[in-house]
Amino acid sequence: KSSKSAIVTSKKDWDAFETSWDFKTLPLLSPNYRSATLQNTYNSLRTHWQGMTDEMLRLEEENNRIFIDAYGLEDELTPDVPLNEITLTCNPAYRYGKKVSKEVQEERLREDTIKEFISYAVGCMFGRYALEEPGLVLANQGETLEDYLQKIPNPSFSADDDNVIPILDGDWFDDDVTERFRKFLRITFGEDNFTENLRFVETAIGKDIRKYFLKDFYKDHVQRYKKRPIYWQFSSPRGSFNALIYMHRYNRDTVSVMLDRYLREFKVKLTSQKSSLERIEISADATQGEKSKAMNEIQKINSTLEELDTWERDVVFPLATQRIEIDLDDGVKTNYPTFGKALSKVIGLS
Repeated sequence: KSSKSAIVTSKKDWDAFETSWDFKTLPLLSPNYRSATLQNTYNSLRTHWQGMTDEMLRLEEENNRIFIDAYGLEDELTPDVPLNEITLTCNPAYRYGKKVSKEVQEERLREDTIKEFISYAVGCMFGRYALEEPGLVLANQGETLEDYLQKIPNPSFSADDDNVIPILDGDWFDDDVTERFRKFLRITFGEDNFTENLRFVETAIGKDIRKYFLKDFYKDHVQRYKKRPIYWQFSSPRGSFNALIYMHRYNRDTVSVMLDRYLREFKVKLTSQKSSLERIEISADATQGEKSKAMNEIQKINSTLEELDTWERDVVFPLATQRIEIDLDDGVKTNYPTFGKALSKVIGLS
C-alpha cells in the first residue's frame, strides 16, 4: 500500500510541470490553493508541497522498516531517509541539493514556480493552453485561431490572433508580451491586487517583468524544453526587435505577418518618435538639458533603425518571400536552422 501511495505522489509531482505528457494545469491556478493574492496562493501551495514531501518521507521510512524487519537487519541499518533523497521536484532539498542553504532553496523554489507561471501565461497567449480547459488545446501542426475558438468559444483570456507576439523595450504594441502578461495576471488573480501581485512576481524573479522577457525568458524556455523550444524567438542582431511565434501555429505567411505588422510598424513608430525629438532639439522653449537628451535619443534611434533596415533587407524579407513550409514530424532540430539568422541563436540548434 505504501509503495502505491509513493508512486501516486511521484506521478502527481511530475504532472505538475508542462513538460509532462499528462500535464493538465498549473498548481498555482488550482482552486485548492487559490487566494486573492499570488503570494497567499503560493504560500498555501508551498504548505501542500511540504505535506507531500513529509508524507513521502514517512512512506519511504515505513518501507525501510518493513524491509529491515523482514530480513532482521535492525543492528545494521536504520530506516531514516535524508530529506534531500526524497525525489520530488516540489522538494527544494532534492531539487537544488544540500550544498545550498535552506533559505536559498526556498528562494529558488519560489523563483522557479513563478517562472513556470510566466511560461504557462505565454502558453495561454498562443492558445497552447487555455484557462477554461485542462491540458493542451492547440498542439498539432498548422492549427489556427478558428480551431482554438471551436474548443474555447468564450475564453476569459484569448489566444493571440496572428501567432506573433513582440518582445520590446517599451509599450510599442498592445499585444506586446509584457502587456499580455499583465492582462493575464489581472484575469487570473483579479484587478484589485494587481499591483501587489506584479510586485510579488518581480521580486520572485529578481527583476522587472519587461526586462525578464527581454533578457531571460527565451533562455529559460530553451532550457525548460531541453534545447527543443516550441516557441521560437525572431531577433535582430542587437536584440532591438524580438518576436515570439508558436511553432505549432506556424504557416507559410508567419514571417510576412511578423515583417509587415510588427517589424515595419515598429520602424514607423521609431521614425515618428524621432520626429518628435527633432522638434525638441530645435525648439526655442526647450532647455539645453532637454535638447542634449533629445540628441542622444535621436542617435540611439538612428542606430536602431540602421540595424533593423539591414536585418530586414538581408534576412527577414528574403525569408518572407520564400514562404517556407515546415514539417513538425522532422523535429525542431531540422526545422529551426532553416530560419538562419532570423532566429535567436541556440547552441546545438542554430
